[in-house]
Amino acid sequence: MQTEIQREISAFPYKFLLIYHNIDLMENDLTTTILNAHNKEEFPPAHTAEHLLNQTMDRMFHCGRSKNAHIERKKSKINWPLAQAPTPEQIEQIEHTIQELIEKDLPVTYEYVTRDAVPADVPLDKLPEDASETLRLVRIGDYDVCACIGTHVKSTKEIGNFRISSTSYADGVFRIVFRVSEN
Repeated sequence: MQTEIQREISAFPYKFLLIYHNIDLMENDLTTTILNAHNKEEFPPAHTAEHLLNQTMDRMFHCGRSKNAHIERKKSKINWPLAQAPTPEQIEQIEHTIQELIEKDLPVTYEYVTRDAVPADVPLDKLPEDASETLRLVRIGDYDVCACIGTHVKSTKEIGNFRISSTSYADGVFRIVFRVSEN
């Protein structure tokens, strides 16, 4: 019997995605492929919230996904290039939208595809030059999809509470600092 098994493993400071192809379960004959070494251990609730925040910002301001993010357990910050600072009402709407998505308990799922099968609306500009031909797409319900090898929660409800701690705008760059707290 042949099948394919996928799992993530960590070997500090790197994380690897292993795909075992052509497994003969009787003989335990494995051929292993490592997709894209990853050198950071994310805090899954904050990292998943980052995906929701990126999609929300793009939907509201047509700014694309951030190319500069620092995601941590205690607080996270993300920058986007914007022509002008969002209004306080828009900032409140961003926070409200993320919290609504969390409450919807959207599933976080993965799909492995080759580069030529990546949907046209999924940007690949943040991938390293040596990224593998097979990529992992992370889907959050029907709200967001992007190529990502990071660690995520199983559903948005696991993110807990999302709160924007502060925002700033300088030289065409809008920054959001946010925190998540597990339920």
